[in-house]
Amino acid sequence: MEHLTVTAAQQCVLGSIKLLGAESVGLEQSLGRVLAEDIRANRDQPPYDVSAMDGFALRSADVASAPAQLDIIEDIKAGDMPRKTVQAGQCVRIMTGAPVPQGADTVIRVEDTQMLSDTRVQINVPVKANNDIRPRGEGMRTGEVVLARGTELTPGAVGMLAMVKRASAEVYRQPRVAILSTGDELEGLHDPFDADKIPDANSYALMAQVQALGITPDLLGIARDEPSHLKEMLQRGLQYDVLLVSGGTSVGVHDYVRPTLEALGVQMKFWRVEMKPGHPMAFGVAPLTWVFGLPGNPVSSMVCFEEFVVPALRRMNGHTRIHRRTITARLTHDVKHKHSRAEFVRVMLSREEGGYAATSTGAQGSGILASMSKAEGLMVVPADCTGMKAGEPVTVQLLDGAEYQNEAGGEW
Repeated sequence: MEHLTVTAAQQCVLGSIKLLGAESVGLEQSLGRVLAEDIRANRDQPPYDVSAMDGFALRSADVASAPAQLDIIEDIKAGDMPRKTVQAGQCVRIMTGAPVPQGADTVIRVEDTQMLSDTRVQINVPVKANNDIRPRGEGMRTGEVVLARGTELTPGAVGMLAMVKRASAEVYRQPRVAILSTGDELEGLHDPFDADKIPDANSYALMAQVQALGITPDLLGIARDEPSHLKEMLQRGLQYDVLLVSGGTSVGVHDYVRPTLEALGVQMKFWRVEMKPGHPMAFGVAPLTWVFGLPGNPVSSMVCFEEFVVPALRRMNGHTRIHRRTITARLTHDVKHKHSRAEFVRVMLSREEGGYAATSTGAQGSGILASMSKAEGLMVVPADCTGMKAGEPVTVQLLDGAEYQNEAGGEW
């Protein structure tokens, strides 16, 4: 099987992904989910013409030659219904959100008036018809689609659900995600300290990356480099929608993950990607499960998660914007690049006049987790690049925030 470019590998993954069906959730748990149904208005909103200001509702013809003095025949506040019809020479005192009475065709704000007595007011400026009036149905009309299927439920969208009295909504189901680390060299978080072991940081870094997408994963622990134990642990993972396996996907004689997955019925789509870090990246599909074989080095694992798992999980959730947002920044130092793989350099960002500046987090070894803990973005060095100079514009893929975009941001 040939080694794929990052772009080709992303396309392979996304071409294998499908939505997982729908489930009903209450409004209290709906934030960040994606609608699997159209939501329609159940009323006109506002249900009648209402005032957009505190002031006076009147006939525009009566103030065409302002200043003009009018009789106040009624006070109307939000929640009241008018009892009187406005005739020539009359007006009503009205509050924001209150219904406009019959006969009145405009509203003038209180700042443009002068009270002469409790029942008489002077209007100081002329005003046209429909001024400061919110017409019936301006916000929504009965039966119209106010939230389309595929809409992400932001706070504003949740408010709209409440506006149409939907206590629950059909949303796309979130994938059930399992995380499994492999390797006899690993020391579990709660295992006794052993200076000859490597702490299992991958499980928890991946856990946090999944949680950042609004999904709660299950940690399966550590699978030993022993075929029967690895098989047992992988079988458990294949009961989930998505299985993230870190380590064991290289070509060493004790890297059993790939052959064991294939023996369990997983069709491997690829197991090498032309990228740094993250070259030993694998992806396969089982009848019930999408399997991501992530590298064992923690930085490589996290970078591969960003490039392949993030867009896959977001597409499963029903999102259309599935890729991390990219920005253009000014590089603050030279970057060497001598190989034919796309490279993802961990960078910090700072604001400067006209945009952003990108600076490396330091040593970029795939086992140096500090380079990710400091990073605000991944600077993309294309495979055909021969190096970058200080001052050049570079593409940076952001690592945090809620903004995503449709496309990956380039050919990598």
